[in-house]
Amino acid sequence: MELDLNNPLILGGLAVVALIVVLLILVLRSAARSAQAVVPLTSQLVALGQRVQSLSDGQQQMAGGLHHVSEAQATSQAKMLSLMEQRLGQVNRQMVESLHGSATRTARSLGDLQQRLEAIDKAQANIEKLSGNVLGLQDILSNKQTRGAFGEIQLHDIVLKALPADSYTMQATLSNGRRADCLVHLPNPPGPIVIDSKFPLEAYEALRRAENQSQVIEAQRMMRIAVRSHIRAISDRYLIEGETADGALMFLPSEAVYAELHANFPELVREGFAAKVWIVSPTTCMAVLNTMRAVLKDARMREQAGAIRKELAALYQDVDRLGARVANLDRHFGQAAKDIEEIKISAEKAGKRAHRLDNFDFEELAPETPPKLMQVKP
Repeated sequence: MELDLNNPLILGGLAVVALIVVLLILVLRSAARSAQAVVPLTSQLVALGQRVQSLSDGQQQMAGGLHHVSEAQATSQAKMLSLMEQRLGQVNRQMVESLHGSATRTARSLGDLQQRLEAIDKAQANIEKLSGNVLGLQDILSNKQTRGAFGEIQLHDIVLKALPADSYTMQATLSNGRRADCLVHLPNPPGPIVIDSKFPLEAYEALRRAENQSQVIEAQRMMRIAVRSHIRAISDRYLIEGETADGALMFLPSEAVYAELHANFPELVREGFAAKVWIVSPTTCMAVLNTMRAVLKDARMREQAGAIRKELAALYQDVDRLGARVANLDRHFGQAAKDIEEIKISAEKAGKRAHRLDNFDFEELAPETPPKLMQVKP
């Protein structure tokens, strides 16, 4: 077995052996020098030989101990290497399992992240589409003609849902040559009522875009002028005595504009009431149209009142005739019941007579000898 020179125990043992050899050489030199002066050479050599022998024995014991220590250290190193390999194997398996789990979780997280990114992409596409629609709507509302068409379409949808088809006319022409966006055929009073949907939104848009107090004041001034002008135009065009009702509706295609007028421009609303031009939004217009529907239904009921009374009179005659016929039928039923009762009495009498006849004993009533026949002479 080769000695491991890197082992500190082996190195220490070799150092001790070298030291003993050096001491032995020094002792031999010292003995050679002093042999001539002190003791006889023979006794010194004997003593020196004994010392050398003891040193040799110690060296052999030390060599055996070093060999044993080297074998024990080799065995310990082998066990240590085996244990280290086992520990490294366990650590490697744990790391592989941990990495596999981490990879699985990472893959799952990446899949979820991919789905969320796809959802975000779809939402982004919807937002872009909605932004385009909003810009398109803004372009529509910025043009006066297209804005009027948009208001007419919205008004037509509301009227279509609230009123019967024969109770209104879209784009009706009046006797003064003006064309109303919607004319509701209400009975007199109040008469046909006009709904106008061409509300000016430029002033409201300027008010909404105002960035400082001066712009706000200017936009509010424009708003008052535009709304007053529109109220006056509706009153002049669509309030025709004897043809239309004494009031008209100004339809606002936006709830925001309706709220703005009532919140910050109440004087305009009062001026509309004074001019008999009532401002309505999509929600309040639906409520007003439902009220008109109830009025139309009541008017049609009044128109049909004569026919209803005639039908009620005919129904009364039919009910009276039915009562007379039921009385006749009841009388016939009573006569039939009386006849049936008499028939039952006659049947009971006939049954009793038949029972008595059945109990007669005809053999006891017969004579014992037959009667003699009379001789008839020739």
